[in-house]
This record gives sequence, structure tokens and C-alpha cells, in this order.
Amino acid sequence: MGRSRPLARRPLVTLLTAAALAASGMTALSSAARAADADLARNGGFESALDGWTCTAGTTVTSPVHSGTSALKATPAGADNARCAQTVAVKPDSQYTLSGHVRGAYVYLGASGTGTTDVSTWAQSAPDWRQLTTTFRTGPSTTRVTIYTHGWYGTGAYHADDISLTGPGGEAGQPPSAPGGLTTGSVTSSSVALSWSPVPGATSYAVYRDGAKVRTVTGTSTTVTGLTPSTAYAFQVAAVNDAGESARSATVTATTTEGSDGGGGSDLPAHALVGYLHASFANGSGYTRMADVPDSWDVIDLAFGEPTSVTSGDIRFERCPVAECPNVESDAEFKAAIKAKQAAGKKVLISIGGQNGQVRLTTAAARDTFVSSVSKIIDEYGLDGLDIDFEGHSLSLDADDTDFKNPQTPVIVNLISALKTLKAEYGDDFVLTMAPETFFVQLGHQYYGTGKWGGQDPRAGAYLPVIHALRDALTLLHVQDYNSGPIMGLDNQYHSMGGADFHIAMTDMLLTGFPVAGDASNVFPPLRPDQVAIGMPASTNAGNGHVSPAEVTKALNCLTKKTDCGSYATHGTWPALRGLMTWSINWDRYSNWEFQRNFDAYFG
Repeated sequence: MGRSRPLARRPLVTLLTAAALAASGMTALSSAARAADADLARNGGFESALDGWTCTAGTTVTSPVHSGTSALKATPAGADNARCAQTVAVKPDSQYTLSGHVRGAYVYLGASGTGTTDVSTWAQSAPDWRQLTTTFRTGPSTTRVTIYTHGWYGTGAYHADDISLTGPGGEAGQPPSAPGGLTTGSVTSSSVALSWSPVPGATSYAVYRDGAKVRTVTGTSTTVTGLTPSTAYAFQVAAVNDAGESARSATVTATTTEGSDGGGGSDLPAHALVGYLHASFANGSGYTRMADVPDSWDVIDLAFGEPTSVTSGDIRFERCPVAECPNVESDAEFKAAIKAKQAAGKKVLISIGGQNGQVRLTTAAARDTFVSSVSKIIDEYGLDGLDIDFEGHSLSLDADDTDFKNPQTPVIVNLISALKTLKAEYGDDFVLTMAPETFFVQLGHQYYGTGKWGGQDPRAGAYLPVIHALRDALTLLHVQDYNSGPIMGLDNQYHSMGGADFHIAMTDMLLTGFPVAGDASNVFPPLRPDQVAIGMPASTNAGNGHVSPAEVTKALNCLTKKTDCGSYATHGTWPALRGLMTWSINWDRYSNWEFQRNFDAYFG
């Protein structure tokens, strides 16, 4: 330990100045001294979730906490040490103190990029909260430092709270001006849509509800969810950059509507038309602007949000480039058209996956990245929910995964967890739909968990545990009854594409339930008819398995009225069948709206 430092003699002028300032009620602190006392860490107490932090496997919890109402919980897994970090603006050649409280085994707190010697401190074992502190000096040209905390491989979860970095603040400029134009949009029993004008220099926006920060978004719109029916709320928005938050905007108020008995998407019409809109590509069918989608379409799925890599979990949505889609609208026009559709009672979702968008959530970190990146898309465009269109090898089963009610395969477990998190985040009005191929659903009747189909292919029926785990939150399941091989129905006969019978047999299985892998004791329970729509191609250009409008009508008559049935005998009659899904709105427009016109004629 070092010795105490002796007091230095102060010049008389300093003492006189201090005395004079004290007599006038002022404090003799220089601007440098004041800056040295500043805490530069953003959201160091994790009271605003993970705002300001980038974490590979972290979340916030309400217990245990060191102070306030929240703390960080992060769990190392595999080769991931569950690092959470943020970059802070600092001054060159200046002294800083990094401090924080931690719990757990082998918990680290440190700083990198200091320009001198990077530092860290750690607790080998902290069953209760323990403070860690370290100091460093920045280099002569250092203006940014990264502070972080992490655990150690295989040692279990750790907690951190009240992380601070004290010292002089860097040259981060001035906070932006306060946002203007804050208005409310669609209001439901549990959500309020907000939008505001962009602020020059802002990198994000903090949204406040009744004075408390509830989320941070990068766009200029969001939907605040999880609200109570028939309740008045006050909202404000602040603009954010590296220098901090602006003053808050003027307040707007909204009162949520009365609650409903249904869950997400319960305000869909009794019979709905669902279609995919090529929002990021043209695909030979031509680009269709959102504003030009006819009113017949009740659910519009934006195709597609795609991953930056197969296992990252990071989903991005990019609009169709002008070079491919010369008539593409601007982002502002696109967002305005979405709001207009929603005002007319339509649902607009982001669809994840598609033929080229393979997503495998192999780790908890990928799962959390999936949740945060999908939330970012939903918030930026003010969307109503999410469609899961995982194809190819996105979902598959491990060799010992034979019980759809208790899945073990990580990509399936993590997807279920991610979807439940999103549902909880956005509340009852969140619309969740799925568009699997028959391979992943009905083929489970024969081969789920057996690995005997197509040369040990583990994908047969792999969607079943996801559908089953989310059945209470699922708004619609519209299996792709196209691009399919023959499938055995409940009559133990194979059915092939090309006519009404295939759609009747495939839909009957969903509404009746079916033995999984031929095991009569292991039955996949039926879905409600209002949860089921039949997936069909809009035209011969759109995919294998197109059937004529007359065959579509036969299938609907058989399932809803038990008339016009062919060789397949259904196990019930379902007048509440929700409707039809098609790939795609663009291809239907290309074919003079044949699919839409047949739907309108049938359901009125």
C-alpha cells in the first residue's frame, strides 16, 4: 500500500478567492474539477433495460439488484463469456475511475482502448454484491474507451449493477434539439402507436410513458405495448446522440380502448385474405407499392427480413433498390402507406426467412439478437407483428428429439423462447403467424423424430414443437400447400398436389389433429379453425401446386359446408375456417387479381 500524500501549501490568492466565493454562496471548483466528477457510463444501473449496452447474452432482471429496480444478468455459454460493453467519449491524457457492483463467480470489470494500459479487475467468488474498482489514464490521443463486464466460460450466470466511469467528459458535442411533431396513431386496448419528426444529429430516440423511459428506437415511430385497457397515458420523446438526451418533446395523450376477449389478431375479419408483398425484391412479377395493395387483403406480410448470417440471429429488412424496382416508393411514403392500411383495419407484418433466408438460432446469444433485431424492424415501421417463414434447414431435429411436447434441439428451443419473448414484449395485440411447408408439418404424421425420411433427413415435422408451444399465442397458421411431395392423410392414403383433395386432406389434419410418426398415443392436438388459413400459389408463375379458382372453391365448400367433397372424407365441418393465404400479392396482380377476386366472390 502507498503512503498518504502530504498536503501542498496553497497560494494566498487562492485562499482569498475561495473565502470570497464562500461568502457569496459560490463554490470554488473549476470546470475541469466539475467534469472530473461526472459519471460517463450510460444506463449504468440498467434501469432502461440494455439501452447503451451491447451484450452477447444479457438481459435485465428485477431481482437481485444492488440499487434501483433492475440489474444485468448475463450467462456465459459455450465459447461465449457473456460480455456486455459500451463505448464512452473521454478526454486524452486524463485520469478515470471505473467501478461497479457484481455477483457470481469469475466476474470481470474492465476498460479497453485506453491508449495506455488496458485494465480489468475481477471477483473470483461473490455470492453477494461486491464492488469492483480500477483506474486508468488515457493516452495522448485517446477520445473513446470501451468499458465492459463479462463472466467466464461454464461458470453460470453473473449479475452486475451500478457501473460508473468517473472522469472528464470527452468532446461529444451537444445533445440534439427536442423532437417535434409527436402524434398518436393506431390505439388498441393494449398499445398506442407514436410518430414524430426526425431531428438532425440524433442517433436514436428515447420514448417516455408517464415520465418513465420505456424504450429506445432508431426510427421516428414506435408502438408502445403492454398497456391496460381503458386507461389514459401521456407520452414524450427525446432525441439522443453521443452527448446525451435532448429536452423532451411536448406531451401527447391517448386512452386505450376497452379490452377484448381475443388475443393477437382477434380483430381480423371472420374470413381473412393473407398475402405476401415483395417489399425487398421484384422477382419477375414487378414491384407493387404498399399504397396500391387493394383493400381485399387483410394481412400483408412484408417479404422478407433476412439474416446477416445463418447463425447470427441478426435480422435486417432492406427495401427493394431502385435499380430493381424503378417505381419503389420512398421510406416516408412506405411508412405512411402502412399507417393508412392499419387505419383501415389491415395488419402489416414483417415476414422472416423465405427461400433464401435460412435462420438457425443455435445459441442463446443468437436468440437474443433475433429478438432485438426483429423488434427494431417492427418499431421502425410501426408493424403489427411477425410472420415466421422458416424454410430449408432452418429447423431440424436432433436424433433423440422424439417428443414434440418437450423439444430438446437448440434451434427449436431458442426459436420458441424468442417468439414468446416478442409476444410478451408487444402484448395481446401482437399478430403472430407461421408459414411452414407441408414437409415440416403434415409429414410429421409419418416421420417426426424417426429420421427415416429421405435418407435420414431430420427436418420432417420439425415445425410441430414450435406450433404446439405457441398455439395459444398463434394468430394464424397457413401451411404452404404447394412445392410439396405426396403426403399421407388421415385416411392412410397419399395425396398429391393438383386439385381440391390435397388442400382438403392437409387442412383436415390441422383441424382434426393427427398421430405423430404413426404413434396413436402421441397425437398432435387440433388447432382452432379461426387459426387456420390455406396456403396456395396465386398463379402458375408463383410455384408448383397452383389450382384453378374452381378447385379453390371446392376445397372451401368441403371444409366449411361439407359439400363438393371428393375422394377424401373430412372429420368435421369448419365454417369458422379463417381463410386463404397466397404467394403472393405481386403474382396475383401479375395475373389480373384472379386469386383475390375468387376470394371476394366466395366470402363476399
